[in-house]
Parts: sequence; C-alpha cells; structure tokens
Amino acid sequence: MFLLENIKLWIGSIVLLPLTIYLFLTVGSYHFIDYLNLLIHEGGHGVFSFFGKYIYALGGTLMQIIIPSMFVVYYFFRKNKFATQIFLVWLGENFLNISVYAADARNQALHLLGGNKVYHDWHYLLGEIGLLDYDYIVGNIFVYLGAASFVVAILIPIIIKKQEPVKLNLEL
Repeated sequence: MFLLENIKLWIGSIVLLPLTIYLFLTVGSYHFIDYLNLLIHEGGHGVFSFFGKYIYALGGTLMQIIIPSMFVVYYFFRKNKFATQIFLVWLGENFLNISVYAADARNQALHLLGGNKVYHDWHYLLGEIGLLDYDYIVGNIFVYLGAASFVVAILIPIIIKKQEPVKLNLEL
C-alpha cells in the first residue's frame, strides 16, 4: 500500500520526465506548443507597446514568461501538483525557446514573422545595453532557466506536500 501511494504521488513526474528530456534535447526545434508561444510573444509586443521601444521589444519575451508563470503560481497555491508541473514544463519550454532567439541576436539567422521588414528583438535589446557580443551567454542563461523549470516540475511532489481539496465559499 505504501509503494502504491508513493507511485501515485510521483505519477505526474513519471509522465512528464520523458517530455522534459525530449524538450531539453531538442532545443532549437519547433514544437507544436511553439505556435501558441508565438501568438503570446506577438501579443506581448502589443500589450507592452505603451512603454517605449525597448519595453515593446522586450514585451514578447516578457509575455512568454508571464503567462505560464501566472498558471504556475495559481496552481501552486491551490496545491494542484500536476497542473503546477504542466505549467512549469511549459514555462521551461518557453525559456528554451527564448534561448534560441537570444543566442541568435548577432547572426539574425532565424526567420522572423514579418520577414525583412521587422527587427530582431534580441539584437535590438542586447545592442542597446552593449551586450550584443554576449548573445550566446544570454541564450545559455535562458537554457539554464529552462532546465531549472524542468527540475522543479519533476520535484513538485517534494515541494507541494499535501494536496488539499479546494473549498468553495458559496456564501452570499
């Protein structure tokens, strides 16, 4: 009985571990979820367009981090282990996606939405702060953040100790 209960605690981790390994080993490949990530990225530019050119350029990346993070926080505080794990994996995948874009800042080899008419966000961002020559380091930082998100996702059963049922307060 004890073994069965422990397996139930770790089933989300067991299911998600191969996915996290696959995503980590295929950094730079386009995955199905990246269609949604691209939509969120582009929407982020619109949301942050009121804050000037630099924040506008950063807005796409910010939204790729903010949206999954909101779900992580929501489900973490509701002690929903599996949902927290899923959204941590999505956050990690976004970090890996961002790492490719950031590391491409100097080369600008990626095909961007809008073709030659648009500028490369990370070329502009890093160029403005004098870090363009360090684009691969910035890219690696995002890879490490992605890996950390995956590790935390797998270890959620240790972090969230007890899943309590949600209590709805229906008093008017």
